Amino acid sequence: MKSHVICLRVAFLIAAVLAANSVFAGQGPVKRDFDAEIRAALQSAKNAAGFEFLGTLARTCLLPQSGGEDTRDNVPGYVTNPAGAPARDTWYAEPARVFDNLYFVGGKVHSAWALTTSEGIILIDTIFPYNSEELIVAGMRKVGLDPANIKYVLISHAHADHIGGAEMLQKRYGARVVMGAPDWDQVAKFPNRFKTMAPARDIVADDGMKITLGGSTVTIWLTPGHTPGTLSYTFSVMDRGKPVNVAYSGGTAFNFVNSTPDPGIRNFQIYIDSQRTMAARAAASGATVLISNHTEFDNAVNRNRMLAGRGSGPHPYELGADWVKRYFDVTQSCARAAQLGLEQKRDSANP
Repeated sequence: MKSHVICLRVAFLIAAVLAANSVFAGQGPVKRDFDAEIRAALQSAKNAAGFEFLGTLARTCLLPQSGGEDTRDNVPGYVTNPAGAPARDTWYAEPARVFDNLYFVGGKVHSAWALTTSEGIILIDTIFPYNSEELIVAGMRKVGLDPANIKYVLISHAHADHIGGAEMLQKRYGARVVMGAPDWDQVAKFPNRFKTMAPARDIVADDGMKITLGGSTVTIWLTPGHTPGTLSYTFSVMDRGKPVNVAYSGGTAFNFVNSTPDPGIRNFQIYIDSQRTMAARAAASGATVLISNHTEFDNAVNRNRMLAGRGSGPHPYELGADWVKRYFDVTQSCARAAQLGLEQKRDSANP
């Protein structure tokens, strides 16, 4: 009798499941709510940004994005006509000693950093060709550094606002130049675009490569996305004799093709994966400082002004490990929101 009851219960359960399936089958697949997913990603980015990374949030989430790399091989106007370069007051910023052994030698918008060691200088990024002489060479002298001591030049990616002074520094001081393989290839492919900016091909970066000089080491991480060969870094500096770990983000804006579902969705995924990986590298290194090659992302110019009034207080660049993580949360979430928009566009075109 008991087995008979069990069989009846099983039969009723099977019938109920079949009936439910037939109802859902009649309804068809549940429609994905892309708008809700996009709103959630944007809110996640806003929450992560707080008041520290509003520039990063604006650039990656709120402002119109470029549609990809310009593939024309034209000589830039400021190279053929130096008088046509932007006015000095639009880009000039004072150099600054930010940490015991790290100096800001960049401008209002684009950054360059000089890491000093007992055996010379590691320079990170080189601004435009029209202002690298004043910002980097003259800027270093202004803070007591000799640019002839530059031994390595690390280029985060091959755009004119970062590679601009590399050829000059290589030729004048014999500095070794480090760049990602795809970006070295870009420089060779477009000789006119990189006129006066193209260093002779030198050190090709590998993931995890270490550049060591005078007891200081910069570890290079491949973070493709902004360009195929974008590099980011982790390294240590000293603050009043205390070691502090730094994460350097080498490419933040969505410069890649991103306006069409294919290849935009794939390119956003490459970017997201790189940002996630760099966040993990930063966490593993114990980074409590986030710097970049654009001042809008790390608020460098304003933080430099804070240094004079620091006194015995905290360093204005040292935000803590959680804030470093949140920087990469912003970039990932903004990229995901944009990627979702392309997925929505693709699915709408293929109902």
